Amino acid sequence: MKKQLKAALFDLDGVVFDTEPQYTIFWGAQCREFHPEHPGLEHEIKGQTLTQIYDRWFNGELAEKRDMITQRLDHYEANMDYIYVAGFERFVSELRRNGVKTAVVTSSNVPKMQSVYKQRPEFKEMFDEVLTSEDFAESKPSPDCYLKAAARFGADKDECVVFEDSINGLRSGRAAEMMVVGLTTTNSKENIQKLSDVQIADYNDFDFKTLNELWQVI
Repeated sequence: MKKQLKAALFDLDGVVFDTEPQYTIFWGAQCREFHPEHPGLEHEIKGQTLTQIYDRWFNGELAEKRDMITQRLDHYEANMDYIYVAGFERFVSELRRNGVKTAVVTSSNVPKMQSVYKQRPEFKEMFDEVLTSEDFAESKPSPDCYLKAAARFGADKDECVVFEDSINGLRSGRAAEMMVVGLTTTNSKENIQKLSDVQIADYNDFDFKTLNELWQVI
């Protein structure tokens, strides 16, 4: 008999909040300023942590720009609109009513989360755990973050479902050997099909019953 679904683990941007278009604007401006030779770079770095972006694209002479960009990003995030992906609030409430533990597992840092809590004071009540970049030794696509989240609940990998939108995040869920629900908020359905068990645009037509039925057959 398949184990009961114990925990739902959510990435933040593009999964809980529809913030990816705002990040595209921010990183588009930085990339045009510092990497005009690489048009479209802001799309390539989606889903990467700040450390990964800096290590790859802001090293050498550009390393001295990191502090300035971090300050710009902190200011930008403090003033972003944190709008829930359609249907999310209802969906996460259903999960909890059905005994499923919920966690945010994000590459965002604590200062970013403070901005979230300030704008969305109800946010913490939606989740049993919030894990940020400070909690992980390795960034996505390593499975480290999702395995640590599962451990917080005493859950095995086959008792967890991951919700992700970015390629690195989806690879992280796959590497953790958990069921993966891919959201098409950042990448097309075609681009994420091989990295996810099911693909959804938002949570409007997705509920606990649907998830549990899929869970039983995957």
